[in-house]
Amino acid sequence: MTEVTEASGPRLRRQPQQARSRARVEAVLTAADRILTRDGYEALTMRRIADEACVPVGSIYQFYPDKGSVVAALGERYISSFEAAIGGLVAQADRGELTDMVGTVIDVYADLFRAQPGFVTLWSGRHLSPELARADEANNAAIADGLRRIMESLTGRAGGELVERATRIMVRVADTVLHDVFRADGEADPELLTELKRMMRLYWADLRAELETGPQE
Repeated sequence: MTEVTEASGPRLRRQPQQARSRARVEAVLTAADRILTRDGYEALTMRRIADEACVPVGSIYQFYPDKGSVVAALGERYISSFEAAIGGLVAQADRGELTDMVGTVIDVYADLFRAQPGFVTLWSGRHLSPELARADEANNAAIADGLRRIMESLTGRAGGELVERATRIMVRVADTVLHDVFRADGEADPELLTELKRMMRLYWADLRAELETGPQE
């Protein structure tokens, strides 16, 4: 999994220690998420965040030096929810409950996109800033790593170069298709989701057969 370095992280000026400070940081991120959901990335400014969170703008600068650092922090929060989801899917695979890996994974992530329209906005505008691009790369790396762990569990084989390459391909293809599936308003085209599953199931079936019958790497 690609490591998110300090330079690509939230870059907090200082960590909130008191409950009041932690609540303020949470209010700032929640306000930024609402602005992204409602008005888009271009509307996200430190002044707008302060007004939305009902806090003095100076109090935001105590923790975040600029808009980019707020975006990076939001990106980490979104990624955490995706990592939690992939962890749950890995646990299902380990228990033998993941009978339709492709369909289940796509449905779980589609539900996350629906529940987090702010993430969809950031994700759609990932070319607009280095912070957004890094958040997108980290999220894709986390998903690819989760798929690798699931495949290892389902096949009983170590990942190896084949699985590393396959998971990167699957994530890139799904990322491209889902970009079209989820529009700015967060509505998904169910037919595109169905076709994505059809394509991914064929690829996974072929890959699984090779993993289960081929030599251990």
